[in-house]
Amino acid sequence: MASRNQNRPPRSPSTRKEIGDENPLDKRRRLGAVGRGVGPTATGRTRRAFSALNNLQDATTAANAEVGNAEECHEFTKEEVEAILNERPKAKKFDLKAKYEHAAEHNKRLKLCVKWFQQCDENHVLDKEKLKNLLESAEKKCIDTELEKKNMEEELNAVISELRDSNASLQEKLSKEVSEKLDAINRHKSEIEARVTAEKSVASLTEDLQKAQQDIAAANERAASLDNTHKRLQEYILSLQQYNSKLITDLETVRESLKRVEKEKLTIVENLSSLRGHCSSLQEQLTLSRASQDDAVNQKETLVNEVKCLRGELQQVRDDREHQVSKVQALSAEIVKFKESTGRSFAELDNLTMKSKSLEETCSSQREQLRILELQLAAANEKLKMADLSASETRVEYLEQKRTVQELQDRLADMEHKLIEGENLRKKLHNTILELKGNIRVFCRVRPLLPDDGAAEGAVVYYPTSTESLGRGIDLIQNGQKYPFTFDKVFNPEASQQDVFVEISQLVQSALDGYKVCIFAYGQTGSGKTYTMMGRPEAQEQKGLIPRSLEQIFQSSQSLQAQGWKYKMQASMLEIYNESIRDLLSTNRSIGSDPTRAESAVSGKQYTIKHDANGNTHVSDLTIVGVSTITEISSLLRQAAQSRSVGRTQMNEQSSRSHMVFTLRISGINEGTEQQVQGVLNLIDLAGSERLSKSGATGDRLKETQAINKSLSSLSDVIFALAKKEDHVPFRNSKLTYLLQPCLGGDSKTLMFVNVSPDPSSVGESLCSLRFAARVNACEIGVPRRQMTLRAADSRLSCG
Repeated sequence: MASRNQNRPPRSPSTRKEIGDENPLDKRRRLGAVGRGVGPTATGRTRRAFSALNNLQDATTAANAEVGNAEECHEFTKEEVEAILNERPKAKKFDLKAKYEHAAEHNKRLKLCVKWFQQCDENHVLDKEKLKNLLESAEKKCIDTELEKKNMEEELNAVISELRDSNASLQEKLSKEVSEKLDAINRHKSEIEARVTAEKSVASLTEDLQKAQQDIAAANERAASLDNTHKRLQEYILSLQQYNSKLITDLETVRESLKRVEKEKLTIVENLSSLRGHCSSLQEQLTLSRASQDDAVNQKETLVNEVKCLRGELQQVRDDREHQVSKVQALSAEIVKFKESTGRSFAELDNLTMKSKSLEETCSSQREQLRILELQLAAANEKLKMADLSASETRVEYLEQKRTVQELQDRLADMEHKLIEGENLRKKLHNTILELKGNIRVFCRVRPLLPDDGAAEGAVVYYPTSTESLGRGIDLIQNGQKYPFTFDKVFNPEASQQDVFVEISQLVQSALDGYKVCIFAYGQTGSGKTYTMMGRPEAQEQKGLIPRSLEQIFQSSQSLQAQGWKYKMQASMLEIYNESIRDLLSTNRSIGSDPTRAESAVSGKQYTIKHDANGNTHVSDLTIVGVSTITEISSLLRQAAQSRSVGRTQMNEQSSRSHMVFTLRISGINEGTEQQVQGVLNLIDLAGSERLSKSGATGDRLKETQAINKSLSSLSDVIFALAKKEDHVPFRNSKLTYLLQPCLGGDSKTLMFVNVSPDPSSVGESLCSLRFAARVNACEIGVPRRQMTLRAADSRLSCG
């Protein structure tokens, strides 16, 4: 009987009452007996054995356990929770077992829902702790950035004050030197005036002397008195001569003082250059401060975004809390209803009440944490306001510093403009002096050290920093002895192709003005001659002098069309290989880089060099191509580069084995003034000098080396003869010197690039090259003459 009562599903009080009212005890027994004997009752249910019911209950509990384990990780949505809460039993009125099973299933889902709510609460607590840590780290970052800003502002203020002090001292020195210079000029003017008056007095005295001599001839009786006056006049003249010599010495002292003023001016220029470097460092610091300020602004924006996110998450947490409270209330109501319907789930209901109490406690703790977070948000907002104020203050200070820096930059730009104008004037005067002297201009260029060079042995090339030799001097060290040299310009390894071309651009422009211009590169093999002259035409920054010069000529000729000028240009390229001339633009040549190939020109062509009476050079049977665009000339340069003789030696992977000569003949006419000009531009890349002991040349390379050294030796003989001004200059000893005769001994503007290798193992060859360049720089070849004709008698203007 006890087991039967245990296995029977619980009855609600309402069902008990209804059954008791409708059916008495004996009537219920009769109904049970009828059910056992007949089978299905009016409700359609069959009575089962107690063992079957026990097995069914065990199976349902096991299934419920498996479902509970499978659904531990299930997340409930709002609709699912409402469906669980609003679910009603679908069993029939007297089907107690179905009602029990439905209640057990419903109870199980309620447990899963409560567990899911607990996990959500734990996740919310973890998220709040993470947000709190993020807020603390953001506050620390703000404090660090504020300290860094303050330190940067103090450093910038100190630097600006130092700049102001240095600028004021420099202005005072400049004003003092200007006043001293003006005083010296005034003294010089007064001395000149005194000298003029002395000369006038001397002239008047000579007139008196002549009158006295006439009086002596007329009246002999006054001879004694006149002799005495004559002696006195001679003494006075001697005193005047002494005074004149004194004036001359004073003039020399004034000149010395002027030289001192010029030296002081050069020191001022050096100070300005140092100030320029200091200003560049200040600009770098300013850019760093700008970057730090931008970082601070970005951090501020991120903090504001994080605060907004925190506020949104807080609002979401509040909504979730309210939703959870409403759900808890609904659950408690459902639990009360469930208590009324089920009698055996009191323990489970107690557990649910305990869980609901714990949920209420967690909700209260969440309310307290929300209040704390709100206080922290208010404090963070106040800190953000303070950060905004400090940022506005730093922005104002930054604008003031920017304004002062801009003023300093404007002053510096003015000083740089004045310096550039002075440097341009110096260059023009220097070029004019060289043209008047007729000297060959010499530029020196030192290539960078290569990985194969002996950099560990120490540097052998130095650049003096004195004002007289800055940018013009170079020192070479050999065996501990220093050899100083001075040229018109010296380029260090850091100089780019554009820096080198800027220095010769005016010389190239002279070819359009009707002058003959010659630029050639000299030096040992592997010193960078071909890179200087040709470079790498496919790369804009690495183009050499030849492509850059041609680009400038074509651009200038197009700009001069507006003034009525029309130009016609013809190009030719040849090489001197083993004392024989080869046409690099000939269509009958086989393209290749093997210098040992046989000449493949058409039989019967003899390339002979001829000079006419006007000093122009012509090579017979040489291909001359008319060019009108830079693309045409670029294709010719590529064709010539492919046809030129190159080879490999121990000193250079691609050594030029011939002298290359590029000639551009320019003829221009101005239709308005009927003025005609004829200019020639010769750009020459000489083969490198080399020693057989280093190059290791054998066979055909040995013949090439001997021919190259012979032609360069003939060039040095010509230079020595020109330097000594001998009557006979051996131009005909080599085809190279005979081809360069108008450039070395005529009326041409000539410039030589001496290329030097900084490799310590090549110091001997570098010293020979620099000595040869110094002799070339001392040669006087005559004043350049412009080839210009005028058709109209009244056309005297020089255009172009």
